[in-house]
Amino acid sequence: MASTGIGFGKTILFGEHFVVYGLPSIASAIESKTVATVERSGKYELVDNRLETPGYKKEKFDQQVDSTRRVFEAVKIDPAKTPVKITLAGDLIAASGVGASAASCVAIARALSKEFNLNLNEEQINAAAYEGEKGYHGTPSGIDNTVSTYGGLIWFKKGTPPLMERISMRQPAEIIIADTGITSDTAAVVADVKKSKEADPAKFEKLFSEEEALAKKARAALESSDLPLVGKLMDENHALLQKIGVSCPELEDLVSTAKNAGAIGAKLTGTGRGGNIVALTPGKQLQEQVAKAIEAKGFRALRTRIGIKPPE
Repeated sequence: MASTGIGFGKTILFGEHFVVYGLPSIASAIESKTVATVERSGKYELVDNRLETPGYKKEKFDQQVDSTRRVFEAVKIDPAKTPVKITLAGDLIAASGVGASAASCVAIARALSKEFNLNLNEEQINAAAYEGEKGYHGTPSGIDNTVSTYGGLIWFKKGTPPLMERISMRQPAEIIIADTGITSDTAAVVADVKKSKEADPAKFEKLFSEEEALAKKARAALESSDLPLVGKLMDENHALLQKIGVSCPELEDLVSTAKNAGAIGAKLTGTGRGGNIVALTPGKQLQEQVAKAIEAKGFRALRTRIGIKPPE
């Protein structure tokens, strides 16, 4: 017998990097997900069958080993005493910026809970996934595992406990997530931002103030489904991320391509310095138009939506 668990991918619409310092962030689950299968075995084994950005799984292997160990510890299962085979699959591509690590942590925690009859609730699954995220990110904000666990669209602020509030859109909106093909090192980029902040605290204080005001406007715009304003604010958020030094030429190329093809807003999403952009493309026709422009330049484009209902 085997047990399965799922974890949803995500995109951060507003506030990445700033969220680490206690500022608000808005993230959305996407329809793509990671599926973990756990089965009893004679020895511990992790088989990763996820599709990937080339090199992603190899680069993240040591972090994945540490992460999985932390998830086991969090749910109080010792794989040395009760060995299992974990298989990762699903339609979420293992890449930077789509919450791939969090989705795998959530999926593994859910599968272990089922296999060992732990009856973990969503809060406990989220807590176990947060511990797993430490293996990848050092000091994670908690936003990725929270969205991956609960689904939907979420307003998030780091804290003890973190603040998590659901945001409801009137109807889902189409987006494109486009992949640079570059795997980001989240811990290294977060550390670089911290160094920059320590070197110029006045600059960052101003940026923090701008981001907080922008996030509040974005929440109101999402709740009223004012998509043109959401798009404009995404552009402004991208400019703030440029100022803290987390963009790169490939991200700028993708943002320009999306905007030139008609996207009403576009920005890097997640870690930056590689990974993905997110472009707001309401309506299937515009979504397809932007996706084809991105694919014509040799990049991968994921067609998905924000504002989807969380899983039951």
